[in-house]
Amino acid sequence: RVAMLATVGFLAGEKAEGTSFLFDASVTGPAISHLPQVPTEFWVILVAAIGAAESFRAEKGWVDPANVPIDSPGQLLGSYIPGDLGFDPLGLMPAGEDDIVLMQTKELQHGRLAMIAAAGMMAQEAVDHQGIIEHFQM
Repeated sequence: RVAMLATVGFLAGEKAEGTSFLFDASVTGPAISHLPQVPTEFWVILVAAIGAAESFRAEKGWVDPANVPIDSPGQLLGSYIPGDLGFDPLGLMPAGEDDIVLMQTKELQHGRLAMIAAAGMMAQEAVDHQGIIEHFQM
């Protein structure tokens, strides 16, 4: 999921350069150079939000470590389906178990493709120091 967001972020970040309400539109240049330009406060908020989300996921999916034998840590709850956190505002999660497995497979495949795409975009920008969108403009 992170790679899918990164791939969209590369393109959206470069396209919205100088026009965004975020960070006073001061983040400029190829997307590979955007991270160091983002204010520290944003990273603190982002890390706190990620920590809260991961804590929720751990509580929902894993057996409490106090109730697990020492020789078999990290047991999943029997009712937990990986990837299903009960948050589906658009109703995209299928109802049947076979359909859920199919959806998980599709998401994994799309995630792998997004990882390759993000790596390719980073490599291209690292080589020629131009944004991805700059390559399409004539």
